[in-house]
Order: sequence, then C-alpha cells, then structure tokens
Amino acid sequence: MKYTRLTALAAIGVAATLSLTACGSDGSGKDSSSKRSSSSSSSSSGAGDSEAGDMKTDSGENTEARAGAGAANGATKTGSKVTFCKTEDLAIDARDAAPDKTTGRIDITMINRGSTTCSATGFAGVDIKDADNTSNPIERGQAQPRVTTLKPGDAAVFNLAYDIDNTGESLTSPTNILVTPPNETNTVSLEWPAGAGDIKGAYTDVQVYPTHTTE
Repeated sequence: MKYTRLTALAAIGVAATLSLTACGSDGSGKDSSSKRSSSSSSSSSGAGDSEAGDMKTDSGENTEARAGAGAANGATKTGSKVTFCKTEDLAIDARDAAPDKTTGRIDITMINRGSTTCSATGFAGVDIKDADNTSNPIERGQAQPRVTTLKPGDAAVFNLAYDIDNTGESLTSPTNILVTPPNETNTVSLEWPAGAGDIKGAYTDVQVYPTHTTE
C-alpha cells in the first residue's frame, strides 16, 4: 500500500513537471515569434526609409543638374552679351530729311567705327542749342524702342520731328544739336542742318524718336 502511494505521488510529480515544461516552451515560442515579427517590421521600416532617402537623393541630384545647366546657359548669355555703343566709337551726323514743306524731320545717323558689335537700342538724349546760347531738352515721341545692334561699319538712325513754320516769324533760332547716344554720358555737338525748315512753336514741340537700323 505504501509503495502504491509513492508510485502515485511520483507519477503526479512527473506530470506536473511535464506540464510546467510545456508551459515554458509555449511562452518561449510566443516570445520568439514576437521577436521575429518585430525584426521583420524593423527590417521593412528600414527598407522604406532607404527608398525615401534614395528618392530624395535622386531629386537633389536632378535639381543640381538642372541648376548647373541653367548656370551654364546664363554664363553663355552673359559671355555673349552685347554692350552699348560708346560715343567715341560712333561717327555721328545730322541732315535735313523733311518729306514735305510742312513736316520737319532731321535724321541723325550713328555709324559704329569700333572693332566690336555694340547696341544702340533706345532713345538718344537730345538738346537743341539756340543762337542765344541756351540749350533746350527735347522730349521723347510716343514710340517703342527697337533692338538696334550694330556690327562694325553698321549704321543706326533716329529722327527729330516737328512742324515747319512757313511764316518767317519763328521764335526759334537753332544752331546746334547736342546728342548723347543711348545709355551713354558723353555728348557730341552737331550743326543744325542747313536748309532745315524753321520750327513752328517752341523747342518743346520737337520730339525725338528711338533708334533703328537703316536696313
């Protein structure tokens, strides 16, 4: 009887041990599974960050490439930029070009005597000097400047326009035209063209128009 009870107790002990071992194994399995899941999630997250990083890097490289191309284009344009004609490089003269007896027009021609191409685009500054030694600035006419690029030997022209006074009682007595080429500060003095009609009204009634090529 005593032996039977010991055997029964031993069997119960073994069963309890096996039960505890099984429980430990299940817990370890859950932890391992959890770790694998965490590791997989971490790996997946890392791959996503890497892809975004690659996209940012690629985007940055493309932007840098475009910027480089833009800078190269800008450098090319800057390198080939045409500067404004200098007064000392221009041969300038004035002549009467009135189309009829009532419309006064004086053509002022500028020839590029320099060794490089230059721009004469815009309005020249013009003053008319009177016999009483006063100088009168001439206002601009209503016209848009045209691109006027001059190679060596090329000519540009601009006009002074006014109404002719045929009464013989004009109040003006012009002797010289003071011309400052577009975007320049140096001025040349030209004689008022012989034979040009008298100015009707005052010098404020004369207008200057922008340069253009003679072609």
